Amino acid sequence: MFQNESLRTVPLDSCKNPAMTTDKLRELLYEKYFVPTEKDSGEYIGVEIENPVIRLSGDATDFEICRNVADEFREHYGFRGAAFDYYGNCYGALDDGTGDNLSFDCSYNNLEFSFGKEKTLFPIKKRFDEYITFLNTEFRKSGHILSGFGINPNHHVNRKDFIRAPRYQMLEGYLLRGKDWKFPMYLHPFYDFGTYASASQVQLDVKGENLIDTVKAFTLAEPVKTVLFSNSHMDEMPELLCVRDLFWENSTHGINPHNIGIFEQIPGSKEEFLDYILETSIFCCERDGHYLHFKPLPIVEYIKRDHIDAEYYENGVYYSYRISPEEEDLKYLRTYKFEDLTFRGTIEFRSCCNQPFKEALSVAAFHVGLMGKTGELTELLEEDRSIYHHGYSAGELRKILNRRKWPEFVDRDGLRKLCLKVVELSAEGLRERGEGEEVFISGLMERADRLRSPALDLVEGLEAGDSLEDWIIKYAII
Repeated sequence: MFQNESLRTVPLDSCKNPAMTTDKLRELLYEKYFVPTEKDSGEYIGVEIENPVIRLSGDATDFEICRNVADEFREHYGFRGAAFDYYGNCYGALDDGTGDNLSFDCSYNNLEFSFGKEKTLFPIKKRFDEYITFLNTEFRKSGHILSGFGINPNHHVNRKDFIRAPRYQMLEGYLLRGKDWKFPMYLHPFYDFGTYASASQVQLDVKGENLIDTVKAFTLAEPVKTVLFSNSHMDEMPELLCVRDLFWENSTHGINPHNIGIFEQIPGSKEEFLDYILETSIFCCERDGHYLHFKPLPIVEYIKRDHIDAEYYENGVYYSYRISPEEEDLKYLRTYKFEDLTFRGTIEFRSCCNQPFKEALSVAAFHVGLMGKTGELTELLEEDRSIYHHGYSAGELRKILNRRKWPEFVDRDGLRKLCLKVVELSAEGLRERGEGEEVFISGLMERADRLRSPALDLVEGLEAGDSLEDWIIKYAII
């Protein structure tokens, strides 16, 4: 429902920033994204892991149970409430000592750990295991469990409503506009994917002089990563092993391809990277206590508009709202690239699904090990002939290898050797750090040797007659 009668108009002369030129915008974006990479960051690791809450009976997740268990966790560990929904329920809690955050992401179906930054992975692993043990002890009392899936296996019966809080209400309304907005692209019908898709993400500090090389190396590595880490299969798209890619790329987030996925055109310099960012789209901002969204516009175009017809979404109703762009809106410019440069001076690696808990830190360790090996990684991938040099880009190859059946040009034995070399290169980088972190990717060697991701093991196991509950429990073992 669209409530035109609720139109609110902000006076243009009170909001318009006439001094905002393209040159000024370039300066502000450089300050936001590139200046932080020029500072001595200390090379910290930030890990975020989203975990589906699964009801073992196959029925819908009970949100009340989710909130109660989270409250018990908060009380047990002394986390303070940091975010509350419209009804007073705590959906985000923070440990001021470690910097760890426990939150529900988009929905009460999805429980996320955002760990405070650390120098090594072992403190994160220790706390992850401890948190999971406590939470699953409590969840199992009521027939629920957290498990290492990239898609909640009960998504078809679960509630799909987003958390009733401003940002999540905005995201729900924005994604639902995929039903109404007409663009010359395919928009999938899974508008509520945020309520059942779970990721494993890592942020690593990057130095300005290494930025372009890092983006290039990890972009070229994306096809290998889909072989190793795919873990989001759903029956509605049985040929795909990582449906999370499609969820983002063919939703309203992907209307501008510069905002999502892979760098099809890898920037060759900071200047080219800045040009790329200028063409990324902004789609939300805040005014007068409302979190607004609108049809995505490249930021370089957004700042030149006299006004934007925006809207906010509450309880199934869209309310229209007219705004004028402001300089402060730049803080809402957010992209979701696989290799995403952030305002913190980090690259956030976003392409991996949540993993079976026994290998929960494999995603982070894989990237940490390769950060100091970008030159060797690029050389290895550019010289490859098993998948590269057959007329396909890295992005096209990721889509190809995301499928259960691969075309004939893929040299499976050559790809196996390539994956093993990439994993060994990561292990070498981890060994050089001298912390013993190579233990976190030991399982990737087997995945590479077998060319099998967690999703492929799961699907073929179910087709062979295994029970889903057995796999849920298996992927929950730490």
